[in-house]
Amino acid sequence: MFRRDRALGNAGVRPKQATGTSADGNINLLLDRWVIPVLDTRHHAVIVAVLTLAVAPLWLKPAVAQPSIVNTEVSGTGFRITLSDGSVTQGTSLAGAVLVFDIDGKPVRVRIAAITPDQNDKALLLHDLRVDGTDAPLCRPGPDGKQLGFPLAGRTAPDGRFVEAGPGVFELVCTAGAQGKCVRFGYHPWESAPDGRPMRDYFDACVRMLRADYCGDGHGWTRDGTFVDIWDDHGIQKTDATSNPTLTFEAGWRPDGAICVAHTRIPENITLDRLKALCPRLAIVPSCDETSARAAGALLFNRSR
Repeated sequence: MFRRDRALGNAGVRPKQATGTSADGNINLLLDRWVIPVLDTRHHAVIVAVLTLAVAPLWLKPAVAQPSIVNTEVSGTGFRITLSDGSVTQGTSLAGAVLVFDIDGKPVRVRIAAITPDQNDKALLLHDLRVDGTDAPLCRPGPDGKQLGFPLAGRTAPDGRFVEAGPGVFELVCTAGAQGKCVRFGYHPWESAPDGRPMRDYFDACVRMLRADYCGDGHGWTRDGTFVDIWDDHGIQKTDATSNPTLTFEAGWRPDGAICVAHTRIPENITLDRLKALCPRLAIVPSCDETSARAAGALLFNRSR
């Protein structure tokens, strides 16, 4: 079934097809990573957040002195916090906590209003985070209309790859953006793929595909609301080839971008000829279809109009 960007995700079914969800790349960071209102530049909006302190968390009794945080980890899409008294709080137990994030040296108080398992993938925890004191959501609405997100251990490199980082370093991603969607599609970057290679490779390929980041330089060429059909050889996502004959093969994808392109998704944004001039490696495969893309090493494939 094909769905548009802002209407994706029916109850009980892992979302199958993404849309050209994220013309974000280096263009609109609101779609992928939380933009805290107190930060006033786009540079500061690229959040690699280090959890530094818990302020009046509701999971502590009022009469108990507040212990400090001695270790913060992200496991999957949930926090695991070790306190100075030796106790560990993690997952849904952190709902109601007010946390202080040190973001580019600025303290930002964030309240976790709720934490719920993703109805399509119970292994994922979706966080409703609000600016403490204003109750403003940190995320724009996702495809299901909800303003949710979650942490991912690691950080986004300048070229758009999601890479490992030091202990306690993570990014906050929104379900409205390409990174959040690719996790919910089943490409969990902390796991291994069925072929033994890191699932992070499939995750990066998925993010490139959603953004139409053909050259793998972090620049996306898509448009919000564009239909795409995505699939891989492991069945994590499967094509709906018979349900919409207006879609044709667009490209094969790997972690560093497209491996070949049959047609560009939005010709008004970039034509195939201009794309090949910008990214000469895309001209290496003379005829791009699923077979040739797979032979050249593609991990994911997609169709679009």
